[in-house]
Amino acid sequence: MKVKPKDVSTIVILNKNKQGTKTIQIRTRHIAHFKYYAMGLVGMIALLVGSIFLMRYNIQEREHERQLLMAQIVNLKGQIPVELQKQAEHNSAQSYIQAIEGKLKNINDYLRKRGLKGFSTKAVGGDATADNEKMTDKEVYMAYNDYLTHVVNAVAFTPMGYPRVSSMTSSFGFRSDPFNSSHAEFHAGIDFRGHRGDAAHCTANGRVVSIGWMGGYGNCVRVAHANGYETLYGHLSRITVKEGQHLSVGDKVGEVGSTGRSTGNHLHYEVRKDGKPVNPVKFLTLNN
Repeated sequence: MKVKPKDVSTIVILNKNKQGTKTIQIRTRHIAHFKYYAMGLVGMIALLVGSIFLMRYNIQEREHERQLLMAQIVNLKGQIPVELQKQAEHNSAQSYIQAIEGKLKNINDYLRKRGLKGFSTKAVGGDATADNEKMTDKEVYMAYNDYLTHVVNAVAFTPMGYPRVSSMTSSFGFRSDPFNSSHAEFHAGIDFRGHRGDAAHCTANGRVVSIGWMGGYGNCVRVAHANGYETLYGHLSRITVKEGQHLSVGDKVGEVGSTGRSTGNHLHYEVRKDGKPVNPVKFLTLNN
């Protein structure tokens, strides 16, 4: 729409040095309404400033109320008899102990579902026997701390559980030679039933110390663990780890096969302590 000349006003801007002028043309109705614009702007600023002051006032009021409440709490705590305070602390400690026992129960339920015997919590410090009633809360905490440290070490660093979940086909100790039944031989581990390609898993945190062909063991993996323990996985059809590799509980070390001195697909599993084979069955449970 074309603007009529009477609807437009010209504003002349003079330079300080009077060397020239500038003109701006704006609609006349804007000039007429300028005072309303100014009043609106001032109103908005006043509203903003008022809101800021109101917020500051509310914050100060809440801080004052908080200080009064804290003073009342301190006053009430001072009125509680010392014996009641001690009883409350004792009850809190017992609740903490019961929570620990609940967690241990959950761990045990988890392990039993996987064929492992759970941890015993008898006389650790949380039951109601006469001896434990004489223990201070600090002594009970220390007893549980030591026990839980044992649990963590047992679970993480001691060979424990099954390298594969299946039935055993041969046990630890002397047996008939599978290649010559008229002779006996010492079997240094236990054998687990399996099909070629089934996964074999590491039973504790550790480091791979050797891989490859190892005489009658065929393709074999040896893993060193804490406290002088070592595990061996033999007759593998395929090795899936490298020498020097660090492993965690449950990591795959290889696949079941029938390499070496073997009559069929199975996993040969050994646990050694300071280089000497020990019965792996002892490590299929926790309380040893």
